[in-house]
Amino acid sequence: MPIPANRMGEPCWADLMTSDLPRAREFYTRLFGWTASDSGSEYGNYVTFQKGDVDVAGMGAQEPGSTLPDAWTTYLAVTDADATVATARAAAAQVLAEPMQVGTMGRMAILMDPTGAPFGVWQADEFTGFGAFGEVGTPVWHELNTRDYSAALDFYTRVFGWTPAVLSDTDDFRYSTIGEGDDMVAGVFDAAGHLPDSVPSHWQLYVGVPDVHAAAATVTQLGGTVIREPWTAEFGTFSLVTDPTGALFVLGSVDEPNDAEPDADLPIG
Repeated sequence: MPIPANRMGEPCWADLMTSDLPRAREFYTRLFGWTASDSGSEYGNYVTFQKGDVDVAGMGAQEPGSTLPDAWTTYLAVTDADATVATARAAAAQVLAEPMQVGTMGRMAILMDPTGAPFGVWQADEFTGFGAFGEVGTPVWHELNTRDYSAALDFYTRVFGWTPAVLSDTDDFRYSTIGEGDDMVAGVFDAAGHLPDSVPSHWQLYVGVPDVHAAAATVTQLGGTVIREPWTAEFGTFSLVTDPTGALFVLGSVDEPNDAEPDADLPIG
């Protein structure tokens, strides 16, 4: 379905910073049937992935000598990137990249929330973000896995005006969703008791596929890694995977029958 109009404070884009552009380009185009277009030197040869004729994700190269892991970044839509960064800084966020103009496309910044999860903000000019959402080959969900659930909800509510809806609130499973009704687009998971010690809070991208088991097998064939074999939960079938250089993302079922019992471990991821 077409994504709702660029709603402020909610995910509007995701891009990959990779240490191997050619390899990542081959992996994602083959896995999801995406096409890839290079923006040229004016925009640092940033790559835009498309599914059909709509933009679905982006990709850029890591800086030479970077020690940062390859990773996907979720961007939240804002009306004023500079003002948002100031508000976020006052709410204990770290600014990883100060607001910068991206030609005529828009203005961006990269932050780290108070629980340690990096994310971006995007102030749209000519480019508004995703052209579709919730379909095969497009993002279907965004999820914040946080080590400090209360602090995360407080931060995003204060800075981005979120009104979280509680899905579950028990010691075993604590989760809130963002968005209304059928337009829910993101979730916040209390991952303190689930993440390995070496894994910090992070935003996680879900991409839709018609058959998660088949897609997970293709990930392996293309040089990626299946971190968690496909599992079925209340909202579909999922698999946590990485691309060939280690960037994490989740395969999520679209239009796939779900006859199994929900997995009490995670309702979304």
